[in-house]
Amino acid sequence: MKFGDFPIGECVGAALAHRIDVGDVRLEKGLIVTRAHVAAARAAGLHVLPVAIPDKDDIAENEAAAQLGAALCGAGLDADAAVHGRVNLRARADGLFMADHGTIDAVNAVDEAMTLGTLTPHERVRAGDIVATVKMIPFFVKGANVDSASNLASPLALSPFRSMRVRLLQTQLAGTSEKMLAKTERVTRARIDSLGGLLTRADMVPHQRASVAAAIGAATGADTDLILIAGASATSDRRDVIPAAIEAAGGHIERLGMPVDPGNLLLLAEAGGTPIIGLPGCARSPKRNGFDMVLERVFAGIGVTGADVAAMGAGGLLAEVDRPDPRGAQGGRRVETVGALILAAGTSSRMGRNKLVEPLGRDTVIGTTIAAAHDAALPVLVVTGHDAGRTRAALPANVLTVHAQDHADGMGASLAAGIRAVPPDWDAAIVMLGDMPLVEARLLRALAGAARDSGSICLPVHSGKRGNPLLWGRDHFAALAGLAGDVGGKAVLAERQEHIIEVDAPSDAIFMDGDTPDALDAIRQAYEARAPG
Repeated sequence: MKFGDFPIGECVGAALAHRIDVGDVRLEKGLIVTRAHVAAARAAGLHVLPVAIPDKDDIAENEAAAQLGAALCGAGLDADAAVHGRVNLRARADGLFMADHGTIDAVNAVDEAMTLGTLTPHERVRAGDIVATVKMIPFFVKGANVDSASNLASPLALSPFRSMRVRLLQTQLAGTSEKMLAKTERVTRARIDSLGGLLTRADMVPHQRASVAAAIGAATGADTDLILIAGASATSDRRDVIPAAIEAAGGHIERLGMPVDPGNLLLLAEAGGTPIIGLPGCARSPKRNGFDMVLERVFAGIGVTGADVAAMGAGGLLAEVDRPDPRGAQGGRRVETVGALILAAGTSSRMGRNKLVEPLGRDTVIGTTIAAAHDAALPVLVVTGHDAGRTRAALPANVLTVHAQDHADGMGASLAAGIRAVPPDWDAAIVMLGDMPLVEARLLRALAGAARDSGSICLPVHSGKRGNPLLWGRDHFAALAGLAGDVGGKAVLAERQEHIIEVDAPSDAIFMDGDTPDALDAIRQAYEARAPG
């Protein structure tokens, strides 16, 4: 191809390189020049035209794009008509885009004049979405190169989503939140619906191997295409409850863990020929995570093996808002400084008076709570709100305070105010309730010692039931700071199950708060009965 300004007599059959005005007529870029155009140009006093003149073995951009586009257009795709050297390939249905990196690279290596751009392989698309575009850069391309690229091109394709019948099993421990269970079912149902599937049944079972194994056995069969299991406790070992139950039911564990964040603790298995996915804790959130990547492949009829999951690491660090972020400057940093964030902003409505300044032993309720934190060598930040003057008067001098202006809106607002005021050198905060004075200093030390890094969430467990206080690593502060109203930390906890570390509590103090006169009397009796220290 020759390109430049040429005498108008040589321009018939060439492509106009730039838009020009010929008299009162505007000729657009790319126009193939005819004898009539040449005559009009002469009449307007033009002697040369800016054009691209093809060599004898060149083909026009639209013809080249159409040929290569046809070679690349595989099952489930449609090719648009070629316009300005471009052909778009579109999905014919909802599904996953299928492509081979090697094919894409090989086509693009033939000639810089020809380009192929696609979505990422296995990307989810909707009917009508553009999945790939072929674009010719110049006006004419060597036909031999178009033939070579077309011969190299293994077709791109779409794997459409199939209708599947799905069964959800959720395990329960004592104290498992009913709200969390309901949310998990709601979010999971929405995911299944969006893929064209049907959640046929959702069951609750105890978080015990025998119970889960029996539920798996009952779920496998001709009326179930996929089993999903959401555990009350995160699975972190093949000997844990859920994988052990799958094997007890005659199943096979394909893989535990995936190189995708969020979604690391996903479990892939099968039993009786029915695929099983153990949900990571982040699957309780509607935000995209590793579970979606596996679920979409299953619905698209693409076999998912342990090797497939292992290959998801490139691109596996998903963009996400308000989640633990190992990419940040503080993500995953060691926990060295832990503080106690004590919530003391409530109205004490059930007590009828400020419960925090009620006497307890030689101190007050709030003073005893703070003393435990100091005994554990923790710096203290107290969040005040209702009756703030009397509460502050009961505090020792060596504590920080912050006032929650919107404390009347609920605990979530007070917690957010406290988190926003946490000193910058704290790597984690143990969020304590001011009316739980029986929490032991040794438990606070155990929580601080259990934190692996700033992505940790450590919570106490006694007799199989979770309680307060909770340690939150700094990676979670942004989410907590965004809370409002009466939505407390449980809302954040429900989405971050894979970060939880359970710590054995030495007593039932993790359940005892002084909300009512009777409850406070029980605390006083327990306080007087327990051994000093």
